[in-house]
Amino acid sequence: MSVIISTHVQGIPCQVKVTYHTPYRPARTYGPPELCYDEEPGDLDFDVLDRRGRAAPWLERKMTPDDEERISAELLEAIEEERHAY
Repeated sequence: MSVIISTHVQGIPCQVKVTYHTPYRPARTYGPPELCYDEEPGDLDFDVLDRRGRAAPWLERKMTPDDEERISAELLEAIEEERHAY
């Protein structure tokens, strides 16, 4: 899976590409003990690219926590859409 979306960082248009993703897994607390497990939070990592698709570390340094949270939500939505497209 290679999800790339168009977005912006501090108002500057760019693209972001998912480099790593593991989905959230809720805890299972019922049934036999050997089938129970703790909750596992999801993980998402992405690279910031310029509009031409080249790495943009200078733009990634400008990213605020709000930008990161918004972009993560946008990427998770795109991942879900891609998953359901098949």
